[in-house]
Formats: sequence, C-alpha cells, structure tokens
Amino acid sequence: MRWIFLLSATAAFACAQNTLPLSLKRAVEIALAPEGSLRVALAEESIKQVQTRVAQARAAFLPDIETSVGDQNQTTNLRSFGLNIQVPGFSLPSLVGPYTVFDARATAQQSVFDFSSIRKYQSSKATVAATKADADTTRNQVSDTVARAYLACLRADAKLETERANVELSDALLKLAERQKTAGTGTGIEVTRAQVQLANDRQNMIVAENDRRKAALQLLRAMGLNLDAPIEFTDKLTYKPVEAGSMAAALEKARNERAELKAQAKREEIARLNYGSVKAERLPSVSAFGNYGTTGTGIDNAVPTRAYGISMKVPVFDGGRRDARRAESLSELRQEQIRTRDTKQQVELDVRLALDSIRSAASQVETAREGLGLAENELAQARRRYEGGVANSIEVTDAQTRLDRARDNQIAALYNYNLARLDLATATGSISEYLNQ
Repeated sequence: MRWIFLLSATAAFACAQNTLPLSLKRAVEIALAPEGSLRVALAEESIKQVQTRVAQARAAFLPDIETSVGDQNQTTNLRSFGLNIQVPGFSLPSLVGPYTVFDARATAQQSVFDFSSIRKYQSSKATVAATKADADTTRNQVSDTVARAYLACLRADAKLETERANVELSDALLKLAERQKTAGTGTGIEVTRAQVQLANDRQNMIVAENDRRKAALQLLRAMGLNLDAPIEFTDKLTYKPVEAGSMAAALEKARNERAELKAQAKREEIARLNYGSVKAERLPSVSAFGNYGTTGTGIDNAVPTRAYGISMKVPVFDGGRRDARRAESLSELRQEQIRTRDTKQQVELDVRLALDSIRSAASQVETAREGLGLAENELAQARRRYEGGVANSIEVTDAQTRLDRARDNQIAALYNYNLARLDLATATGSISEYLNQ
C-alpha cells in the first residue's frame, strides 16, 4: 500500500506541476514499487509461485480422502471367469443378471513414514528462502541500475550547465574582442577567432542538451515510468567524503550482506536436500488406508462394509533408475558447491575493485579541483592582459580551452567518485545505506 500511495502521489504531483522533482532516493523507491520496475514485479510473482510448491509438498503428510457413490446395473458371463459348473439334472446358466449393485463409500489414505517426502518438503521451504534472496538480489540490481542512470543524468546536467557557462564566456569574450577592435587595439582576426569559439561552444551545448535528454529517457525506462514524463533532478554531482574502511571489514560486511551469497547458499542447501531425498527413496515407506461405506443391490437393502490396514513398501529393484537419479542429484550438488566458491571469489573481487576505485576517484576529484582553480586564474589573468593591450586573443583562447578541459575533468572526476561510492555500496551489499547518505 505504501508503494501504491507513493506512485499515486508522484503521478498526481507530476500532473499538477508538469515536472517531477526527482532525487536519487526517490527514483529508486519508485523503481522498487510493484508498479515500477518489471523485474521487481516478476521477482515478487516468483516468490508467490514457489510458495504454492511448499503447499504441494506439504500435502504428502496430510490424509487423502475421497468419496464415491455408484449405482450400476450389469450382466456377467461366468464362463469369462472360467466358471463352467455342470451338475447332473441341473444346468448352471453362463449369463448372470441383470442385477443392480449400489455402493456408497469413503476412502482415506495417510502417509505414516516417508523420509523422501520429508526431504522434498524441506527442499521446497529452502526454495522459498532462495527465491526471496534472489528477489533481494533483483531489488539491489534494480537499485544499482537506477542509481547509475541517475548519476549519468547528473553528469549530463552538469555538462549542460558547463556548456552554457562556456557559451556565456565566449559571448563575453566576443564582445570584448569587438570593443578592442573598435578601440583600435584589436584586429579583425581576433573577432573572427572569438566568433569561431562561440560557434563551437554553441554546438557543444546542443550536443549536451541531447545527451541530457537521452540520459533522462534511460532513467525513466529503468524506473518503469512513462517516457513522456518531464523530470527535474534535485541532486547535484558533489563530493561527499566517505570512510572506506579496511579491506577485511569490507569483505566481512559483504559476506554477511550480499544477497547473492545468501541466495547461492540456499541453492546449495536445496541441492543437498534433493540429494538426500533421492537417497531416501531406498528406505521403506509406511502408509495407512481405510474405507467405509454401504453396498447392496439398492439403497434400501445396502449394508455397511469397511476395510482398513497398514501397508509398507520396500524398494527392491527398479532397473537402476534410482541409482541414476542419485548420481544426477549428486552432480547437481557438486555444481552448486562450485558456484558457491565462484560467487565468494566474485564478491571479494568486487569489494577489492571498489575500494581501489574509490581511493583513486577521491584523488582525481582533488586534482581536478586544483586544476579548475588554476585554469580559472589563468583565464582571469589572460583577460586582464588582453584588456590592457599587452596580449592578443590567442592567449585568452588558449586559457579558455584549458578552462573548458578543467571543467570537463571536474565533472568526470565527480561522476567517477560517486560511481565508485555506488560500486562500493553494491559490492558490500549496503546500497540502501548509500541511498540514505
């Protein structure tokens, strides 16, 4: 109900305001709603499906009760049963009937002991736990996908703002070149050079606008929203220092929190239980049965009859099918054990790469910030020299180019840093903590 209210409120706000303000946390919440990402909806349906299999497996321990009512009229050829009785002076007819048989009866059968069914029931419950862990994995993957798409939108937004600033700067430098030419301290080539720079910056701004639209569409698709929905990003690419911690602590957290490890552990347990179920098919099984009802040539003369007892089945030989299934289930168990080792190694690799990335990205942010400051200072000095007539426009254009590159470097560094933070959160299974930071 919370998700339905969230989406309804979001849709109502979007209709009223024509633009949906969107933060990273809100984008992920919308995607995780049942009406959001299709992958989440399919994961929820998978849980419901395996829960029905638990009920099916539990039915093996409950009584099987049936009722039947029959009323039939028939004739019987006794000779078809080998009955050809002849008595001197009396001839026994070969055709008996027609006669009526009425039978109303209730039958019941109850499993008393079947170790194979017990293992199958345990396996079905473990399957539910594995499917829920898989659903958690899907939610984390959707959260990661949406977060990456959102960060790409923030990068596109920052790039667009930078290109707009570049256009404003180029326009101001063009006006300066025109003033210098009018004052006689500038030349026509300097005006042309400034016009070329302005045209290039405008072209870059058009490309940035298109990239921003494409990034927004990718985000809307990841969230499961209408692609026509206009959105406005309330977050910005910023630098938020985080304590990465030690490698041992990060690995321990990943081993405890990663949904993939939990799901794989459950799948290995399922394979082990299935193997035990096949092995248990060699054991005897015991069941009880009984029936009670009335039978006669009609309802008016039917009399009660009943039968009950206990039966035990002991497997002796089935042509080797049980041995083949046992070997197959053992192979499946070994495969799951191999996958468990592989998953653990992959988790460790993810954590190590994420820690290296976040440390490197933090250094990149610091370097980019320093480079941007120097580039801004260089441009300011070049403008003053140009306005004072002690330098030409080439020096200004060169400084402007280095400022553009420094701004791009800062955007790339901030994007990489935030992406590294997301990678670390995903690697350690704490993406919800990342969203709440």
